[in-house]
Amino acid sequence: MTDPVFLGDLPDPLPAAGTTVVLDGPEGRHAATVRRIRPGERVIIADGTGRGIAGPVTEADKSSVTVEVQQTMFTPEPELRITVAQALAKGDRSDIALEMITELGATKIIPWQSARSIVRWSGDRADKSLARWQATVREATKQSRRLRIPVVDHVASTKQLAAAIDDHDLTLILHEEATIRLPELELPTAGRIMIIVGPEGGIAPEELELLVATGGRPALISDGVLRTSTAAAVAMAAILLR
Repeated sequence: MTDPVFLGDLPDPLPAAGTTVVLDGPEGRHAATVRRIRPGERVIIADGTGRGIAGPVTEADKSSVTVEVQQTMFTPEPELRITVAQALAKGDRSDIALEMITELGATKIIPWQSARSIVRWSGDRADKSLARWQATVREATKQSRRLRIPVVDHVASTKQLAAAIDDHDLTLILHEEATIRLPELELPTAGRIMIIVGPEGGIAPEELELLVATGGRPALISDGVLRTSTAAAVAMAAILLR
């Protein structure tokens, strides 16, 4: 059985073997009352920035668990960092996309308010929706047993997204009318790549024109038209396999 991962605060430097760490707060209550973690079970506590400890639970009550440190862990930031700009989508489409790109190791996620997105983030809804995206990514991080939580940025307009292209070594715009396939492109082995995924209705022509003018490169990743919930994951898998 694989050790479950819980997210919590860890001291700096990481505690030495033989010492103990208390996991409390919402994660501690979840571990103790929902997961019913008991003394003797081995768990991992990560702080979301790549650092973690692993060891057996020595005590458990209704609000916390205490873990004896047997192993310290550190996952460095990857040499190739992938940002996904994911257009807002209705229903559970966004959740599916977020889970898959987190599992694959995206380092940053930008919610994109594209012209053809039916869902609109504004006012209180923007704050609540952002919190939901962050919670989804947090849970997917634990499920995939990663130690780093992807950063979920504030919602971006198309102009703001275009301005962010310059911060990346390569920006791919996934588009069904692109003439270049992803395998034909020369990809960096280190640095930053951004993948831009449109909504179910596709990227509007004026948006595509702006994103290309500021350095984005349209790329084709399938013979068919993929859903907004799966396109980024397919592109990430192709990049990572190369």
